[in-house]
Amino acid sequence: MPDAEPLYDVREETGNPEHASVDDVVERAQNPRADHEDAQSDTAMAAIIDTYEIESVRTVVQRILIDDEPFRTATNGLEMRNVDAVRIVTAAIGSSMR
Repeated sequence: MPDAEPLYDVREETGNPEHASVDDVVERAQNPRADHEDAQSDTAMAAIIDTYEIESVRTVVQRILIDDEPFRTATNGLEMRNVDAVRIVTAAIGSSMR
């Protein structure tokens, strides 16, 4: 993959309607794809949503992947640790790849 291409395919960032949206990533967490090669990412995101609620997770994904905020500030006002933003985005990237 050329360096200019994103490492994730979130629709709001790329503008490509074929890519997963933030809502798709959250939906996959609510309904993990057990038979998919990236099912572990869906399962990880489901655990994160159980801990932090959907809106907080959606906010972190939006802030980091779309608004390009750093991990340290993406959790501001959300009552979660900064390290959990890394977990959220890692799971989001994995579940949005296909």
